[in-house]
Amino acid sequence: MFSYVPPIDDYRFLLTEVLGFDRAMAEMGKEVDADLAAAVLEEAGRMCADRLHPLNRHGDEEGSRLVDGLVKTPEGFADAWRDFAAAGWASLSADPAYGGQGLPFILQLWLDEMLAATNLSFGLFPGLTRGACEAIMAHASDFLKATYLPPMVSGEWTGAMALTESGAGTDLALLKTKAAPDADGSYAITGQKIFISSGDHDFGGNIVHLVLARLPDAPAGVKGISLFLVPKYLPDADGGFTIRNSMSVGALEKKMGIHAQPTCVMNYDGATGWLVGEPHKGLAAMFTMMNAERLMVGIQGLGIAGASYQQAAGYAKERLQGRSADGARGPVTIIEHADVRRMLLNIRAFVEAGRALAGWTALQLDRAHHHPDAAERARADALVALLTPVVKAAFTDFGFESAVQAQQVFGGHGYIREWGMEQYVRDARIAQIYEGTNGVQAMDLVGRKLPMAGGAVVEGFFALVEMDLAAAEGLNIAAKTREALALLRGVTASLRGAGTEAAGAAAVDYLRLFALVSMGWMWTRMAAAAQGDAPLHGAKRAVADYFAQRMLPQAQGLAVGIAAGEATIMALGAEAF
Repeated sequence: MFSYVPPIDDYRFLLTEVLGFDRAMAEMGKEVDADLAAAVLEEAGRMCADRLHPLNRHGDEEGSRLVDGLVKTPEGFADAWRDFAAAGWASLSADPAYGGQGLPFILQLWLDEMLAATNLSFGLFPGLTRGACEAIMAHASDFLKATYLPPMVSGEWTGAMALTESGAGTDLALLKTKAAPDADGSYAITGQKIFISSGDHDFGGNIVHLVLARLPDAPAGVKGISLFLVPKYLPDADGGFTIRNSMSVGALEKKMGIHAQPTCVMNYDGATGWLVGEPHKGLAAMFTMMNAERLMVGIQGLGIAGASYQQAAGYAKERLQGRSADGARGPVTIIEHADVRRMLLNIRAFVEAGRALAGWTALQLDRAHHHPDAAERARADALVALLTPVVKAAFTDFGFESAVQAQQVFGGHGYIREWGMEQYVRDARIAQIYEGTNGVQAMDLVGRKLPMAGGAVVEGFFALVEMDLAAAEGLNIAAKTREALALLRGVTASLRGAGTEAAGAAAVDYLRLFALVSMGWMWTRMAAAAQGDAPLHGAKRAVADYFAQRMLPQAQGLAVGIAAGEATIMALGAEAF
């Protein structure tokens, strides 16, 4: 396996030449410039490459284990977590009021990319902790914030979210876990949750679970769900957290991938918890965490794709097989074969556009939180909401496809463990499923996000794209993206007011079309900026042309499929399957 190389040059190009980072920071009053941001990312990349990447294969092979009811993570993970937290990486973008560094979210999202690229199982620990912190910060009482946020932000404690039950996955209306009020204002939580990532570990410190449960007087369905903070350890008389709560790990899930990540069956046997937010409003509170996690999960797909590309490109430049196209030379390195280049370019065209779109989305999230103008904050927040299902679903779909293509470059060597490619494929697969399956994300985009503000949000997004395409007049990528945008506008209009079946039939294809246009937009911006003689600029222009000619044409087929409607999908009776 080749060493991981953090994409610092690409980050710097995006910060300084594409995304207008310094201008954006000045608008928000943040004293961070591109040089500082690149230095932070360079140090983060060094940590990921030197500390976490070497643990990845070993972690996959050893896996987390349940020993006498206690979770034991693979050798080296606990020490790596403590070093990660001590170096301040757990607090990178967190609120300074609770000990965070308050750095821009774009740095957090690109750190997440490098974490996923080097050790996806490890990266879930800080990602889930950060999401739990966001839900607590947005909805919990001042007492709970003051008690739990500082040690979680620092990485002394970690977080997990407990939603799923054996009978209640996507349909949380079926949730059965109960919460009974106690005299002291706390609640006794009783029930079982499954698929709980980071539910327990051996890092030391507390583990703070956010648990969905029903109060005794809860109405039926999702309107009767409340959110509770349930820590592994409760406070003692001296203020320390030493009393073991009535919760335990019943089993570790046996999974296709992310073996080092302890995915727990959690039993809550009258465990003590505290209400977060209002009674029966837990779903809204949990979605604060879920939306943050969905961006993180999308970046996991991006990270896996980038890591897979590095391995496959390195292998292709060394592996000797076959003869040159003219038959005059042989054996040649497989990078000379057109089909190998096609696979590598498919991956690279996604990774570099995805990295740019992730950065743009992260800057919008910063604007939503910190811009001085309220209208601009609202506009940016709406754009993030629109793009969240696109980032989550499209990035994880393209990420899995990229891992498979990179594995294919290796041929038979990609199927055996030695080179690590089969682990990328196995690890990437979960990202299409958890935090809301990609089909659910597509339905969210079509059913909830397109109608926002009467369609004004998506039309505003299209206007942003159109403005940059007009500014890049003359570039092939701009012309091809404009053609795809016209198709996207047309199917968007056709889906307004569509019924449930019609929306369901179109949703997945629509999201992919939306993603292709968004990536074409980013390639247009990158190609327009890359007009110099530097090798990086030349490579950007070449890959932009590849995306325009070989990947954007998928838009036509997707639009035709969407226009076919639901008739052929629903024609076959259920009994015939």
